[in-house]
Amino acid sequence: MIVELSDTTTNDINKKITGLREEGGAVTLGRVLTLVIAPDSEASLESAVEAANFASREHPCRVIVVLTDDRAAATSRLDAELRVGRDAGAGEVVVLRLHGELADHADSVVLPFLLPDTPVVAWWPARAPAAPARDPLGRLAIRRITNATGAADPLAALKERLPGYAPGDTDVAWSRITYWRALLASAIDQPPHQPIESAVVSGLQAEPALDLLAGWLASRIDGSVIRAVGTLKVELHRADETITLSRPQEGLTATLSRTARPVALIPLGRRDVPECLAEELRRLDPDEIYHEALKGIDKVDYR
Repeated sequence: MIVELSDTTTNDINKKITGLREEGGAVTLGRVLTLVIAPDSEASLESAVEAANFASREHPCRVIVVLTDDRAAATSRLDAELRVGRDAGAGEVVVLRLHGELADHADSVVLPFLLPDTPVVAWWPARAPAAPARDPLGRLAIRRITNATGAADPLAALKERLPGYAPGDTDVAWSRITYWRALLASAIDQPPHQPIESAVVSGLQAEPALDLLAGWLASRIDGSVIRAVGTLKVELHRADETITLSRPQEGLTATLSRTARPVALIPLGRRDVPECLAEELRRLDPDEIYHEALKGIDKVDYR
């Protein structure tokens, strides 16, 4: 069910949410958090809501979407859209459209809708502030999720995150390489246990997940890490061995090869945004390894 309210107030919106819940028995599950989404346009709104609905089946939550429509409007106005039932996953979705001067006070508009005694997570599905923790919406949250993949220059966006980093910051691109990091760490832990002398991370130029992967490796090894453009693969070089994890760009199966050992085939498809968002909502504590990966990007040799 979708209910639209034009030129309304936060008080009327809350009353309508309560009425819908009482009339339809909607949102009977206990919600574990409030997810605040700040899309930069109508174009990214629906895909962000779909991702949030997917994640809410694992993490029942109230989803608040804040869209600043027309800052130049002569008068301030608040329009709302309430989604419950199957249109809202395992929770409820409140879409707030802010017009005029009200667009400069998004945090004040969101505040009345935050669930009591539950953590708040902020997510920017496209363009994001350089310092999420200092953004008005970011200050409401204990966890702040960005998406460098949606930036005009993904690498520049990642580098921009480091000076403004605060505990609780993370990026969808970081969870996109969770399985890659796990497979590489597992391969390194096997004999001959020699140190990694150098590494090469190769793939699409505009793929921030690979930049974070290269930064993570640079923060973990003493040797050089090269970020190249080409076939999607990671090579780890030891004195007597080379470990290679590769996958076709659009493929679902990766190949793990090691010097003088049989080749292993591993399911490793590209993770989409809903899956990555669900993973990020599983942990609300600071991700120190992500911070180390951001710092490691400065050590990477780009070719």
